[in-house]
Amino acid sequence: MTDIELTVGAPAHGGHCVARHEGRVVFVRHALPGERVRARLTEAGEDAKLWRADAVEILEASDDRVESPWPEAGPGGVGGGELGHVALAAQREWKLAVVQESFERFAGRGFEGTVTAVEGDDDAGGLRYRTRVSATADAEGKAAMHAHRSDTLHAIAAMPLAVPEVEEALVGSRFPAGARVQVAQGSDGTVRVVVDGAPWRAGKKDSRSNAPRTLRESVTIDGETWEYKVDADGFWQVHRGAPQLLVSEVLRRVGDAASVADLYAGAGLFSLPLAASGRTVTSVEADRGASRAARRNLHAYPEARIVHGDVRRTLDHGIGRPDAVVVDPPRSGAGRRTLEALAATGTPRVVYVACDPVALARDTALLAERGYRLEDAQAFDLFPMTHHVETVATFTSL
Repeated sequence: MTDIELTVGAPAHGGHCVARHEGRVVFVRHALPGERVRARLTEAGEDAKLWRADAVEILEASDDRVESPWPEAGPGGVGGGELGHVALAAQREWKLAVVQESFERFAGRGFEGTVTAVEGDDDAGGLRYRTRVSATADAEGKAAMHAHRSDTLHAIAAMPLAVPEVEEALVGSRFPAGARVQVAQGSDGTVRVVVDGAPWRAGKKDSRSNAPRTLRESVTIDGETWEYKVDADGFWQVHRGAPQLLVSEVLRRVGDAASVADLYAGAGLFSLPLAASGRTVTSVEADRGASRAARRNLHAYPEARIVHGDVRRTLDHGIGRPDAVVVDPPRSGAGRRTLEALAATGTPRVVYVACDPVALARDTALLAERGYRLEDAQAFDLFPMTHHVETVATFTSL
């Protein structure tokens, strides 16, 4: 592979920085703004509009550069820890710059919020926060992850982003070659391993008919606790502090709304505390397992409406006029047609939970076209050592 020298520019969405070489844009990973690096080209077609590269030697280092706590995620290694070489405070500055650029470019407006750390993350050095991890077993049965933008698998000896019990269950075991491995820990400390969709115990498939497949989760805010039961291989926030933080944000932003629609509701993370606070709740989720979990978690609130179905189609069929709508879409965002259907409900308030700043910025522009003003937005660093950032925004109708 060819090496080139680059002077690195600003960070961009996706975990890389932008540089230029002989007039061509180069996306560089494992670098920092202002650095001069020797970069190894990883994608460099002659006719390509842009190239991709990994910084393999730092010729002039940034003051924000630190030694990565996970060298296996460095140049040529696995994806998933691409900001490990960046000091924690600088990681948040990086993410803020990306969110700001996303809003300026796709929403045509500024972003006035900040990127806030989760309590305890600084003390832990941005490590040991993940309660859920996944991997693929290599030919020798070792937990492995893919290289960035590649099908190549690299066995891993450590997973420092995970809580210790999850790390040990992942890298301290062997699995069938090629198997998809998922490890999760509940709020009570229980760890479950799922291999190709089957429960796993003591290093082998748990063939019992009643083999446990769920975990208990709990969220406590202002002395009130809500209990959940979720599938071990189902969706749940990966950061140990994310459920409490996000529920607190959503409850605050929903305000005194008496009726709330919770769209892309998952296992009911928001639906449960909303229903428990005496509100009328409609919970909509397309994934069958997650919708089943939401029904189970809200069994004490039979007045809550649990809908298993596509969000846009459900909106088209009608959900009434809720006082507020909570939207927590996948990384691609809600999109034009869904937001058109949402606006048609006439709801005066939308609380949007976003895991992708570009998708949120695009949807911010779409909501503005439909008469919704961005009232407030705040970003949270729920994924230290990676480029990912969570943002919660409130929109109100004009």
